[in-house]
Amino acid sequence: MEDVLDVYTRPFNPKRPQVCMDELSKQLIRETRTPIPATPGQPERYDYEYVRHGVANLFLFFEPLAGWRAAKVTERRTMVDWAEAVRELVDVHYPEAEVLVLVLDNLNTHGIGSLYEAFPPAEARRIAQKLEIHHTPKHGSWLNMAESELSILARQCLNQRIPDLEQLRREVSAWQAERNQAETAMVWRFTTDDARIRLARLYPSLKAWQTTSLVPTRALFSL
Repeated sequence: MEDVLDVYTRPFNPKRPQVCMDELSKQLIRETRTPIPATPGQPERYDYEYVRHGVANLFLFFEPLAGWRAAKVTERRTMVDWAEAVRELVDVHYPEAEVLVLVLDNLNTHGIGSLYEAFPPAEARRIAQKLEIHHTPKHGSWLNMAESELSILARQCLNQRIPDLEQLRREVSAWQAERNQAETAMVWRFTTDDARIRLARLYPSLKAWQTTSLVPTRALFSL
C-alpha cells in the first residue's frame, strides 16, 4: 500500500508518466423488441425481456496527472490480450517515454510473464524494460485510480443495453474522446501518513516486542 501511495506523490514527469490500469467485463445484451423513443411528456419505453450475447472485456489505462485515458475493448481477458494492450500503450501512446510507471492490481495476467506468453523473448524483454510496475495489495484495489475512472465509465457510458462489440467500441470511444478533450484529471489526497493513522489496524502490532524482555543467548560452542 505504501509503495503505491509513494508513487502518487511523485511530480508530473512526461518522461516517466504515471499510468493506472484496470479492467472490467461488460455483458452484451440485445433487445427482443425495438424500444419506443421518448416523446414530449413520455419517456423512452423498452421491454424488460432481452437476449444475452456474451461478455466483452475492457482494459482502461488512465494517467491521472495529465487527465488522459485510453480504453481498449477485447473479446477476452487472457495474458495475451493484456500483453497486446500493454505493447500498444508503450509503442503507440507513449513512444517517447523512458519508463512507464504502471499501477495495477494483482491479477495473474498482470505481469511480465504475460509478455513472454505473447511475444518472442527479445520483444517481451524490450517492453518489460519500459515498465516500472507497482501492484496494489490484495483487497486493496481501491488504491488504483483507474478503478475510480472505470466507475465513471460504467455510470456515464455502460449503463445501457449494448448488443455487440462494435457498438461497445463506438460508445467507449466517444466517452473517451469527451473525457480527454476536457482533460479531466484526478487529484489523489490519501497519503502514507493518512494510512498509518486511519488504517493503523492493518499494520503489525509492536506491543509484543516492546513488552518482551531480552533473554541472554546461550553459547553454542565451548572452548
